[in-house]
Amino acid sequence: MGCSKNLVDSETLMGLFEANGYVCTHDSDDPQGDIVVINTCGFIEDAKQESIDAILEFAQAKDEGRISRLYVMGCLSQRYKTELEEEIPQVDKYYGKFDYKQLIADLGNNGVNGCGVVRHVTTPRHYAYLKISEGCDRKCAYCAIPIMTGRHSSRPVDEILEEVKWLVAGGTKEFQVIAQELTYYGVDIDGKQHIAELIDRMADIPGVEWIRLHYAYPARFPWDLLGVMARRPNVCKYLDIALQHISDRVLARMHRNVTKAETYALIERIRREVPGIHLRTTLMVGFPGETDDDFEELMEFTRWARFERMGAFAYSEEDGTYSAEHYADDVPQEVKQRRLDALMALQQDISAEVEARKVGKVLKVVVDRLEGDYYVARSEFCSPEVDPEVLIPASERSLDIGCFYDVKVTGAEEFDIYATTQLD
Repeated sequence: MGCSKNLVDSETLMGLFEANGYVCTHDSDDPQGDIVVINTCGFIEDAKQESIDAILEFAQAKDEGRISRLYVMGCLSQRYKTELEEEIPQVDKYYGKFDYKQLIADLGNNGVNGCGVVRHVTTPRHYAYLKISEGCDRKCAYCAIPIMTGRHSSRPVDEILEEVKWLVAGGTKEFQVIAQELTYYGVDIDGKQHIAELIDRMADIPGVEWIRLHYAYPARFPWDLLGVMARRPNVCKYLDIALQHISDRVLARMHRNVTKAETYALIERIRREVPGIHLRTTLMVGFPGETDDDFEELMEFTRWARFERMGAFAYSEEDGTYSAEHYADDVPQEVKQRRLDALMALQQDISAEVEARKVGKVLKVVVDRLEGDYYVARSEFCSPEVDPEVLIPASERSLDIGCFYDVKVTGAEEFDIYATTQLD
């Protein structure tokens, strides 16, 4: 459950299970196995409730004898282990964010295979998520993630590159590089940011067709990364950089360590040095103390920035965070919702205009699946599951899933575009 970083942890655990003789399925609506493992999310209230509901569902299945053992891991159990043990005792054992590999040994498999890359990739064969670090050293006022994940910890470069080569050998062509704070990579090792060097070396590996970057941070942005993105054709012109807000007053209260002027300058420089880049961001409305004027600044910024991709959410108070302990949650829920609706309506119009400009252009796409009358594909500007998709009529010709094609855009909607393989 939860984010793509949780997905990688689940895939690692599945690989360890299989290396020790187990047969695994994932996300089954009708589980047939004896053992169920739930990897929980603890980020915001809705995600926490979804995880709790899943635990309760399988606790009932255990009570009814439909499964024999139930284990829980991940962020929610990292943070609320004691409370969960008291409230849902049917769970055989709760594991935290980082000790879940102990589950294999607890089941009696002392010969845990920990050598080399051990992972069962659950995404379509042609793409995978690649986690390069854990944790976060930022102290944003609203965020509970550092409470659950701890300090930033970068994986060794050679270990990451070995995993890339292993994935390529298994058919992976596209890599979604993920971290809680991508641009901080390497600082904990020698005090320097090494994300540009890492991506440059990844791009050298034969078989790596696309590299897409997720979850950058605006403060202390590593400018040398832009040079790599502009120079390397297999590094997608795409960057996911969560900005949260633009008002200096709100940014200061959020402890974001960046100003409005710096944010505007950052966006201008990124677009100047990587022409054609598509930026994805996340914005927050309703942070404690946000005024109508603060929100109008955010709307004005969104109109100016014209983000190709954007998500937004309303502030929710998280236990243990600075904002929960020091600020009153003083923006009424109906105001939060009204602001969220207005922001997303604005972005919907921007997205429609962005996609409409692609009509008549030729794009390189990868085919993800066949769905009804269309092949569903993505360009370098589209991350799986969250971004617009490219729909190609299946009646034109047979296409291979996981392969790349040049297509011509024939039409566009707010969040999807239509294309043809007939380029003439």
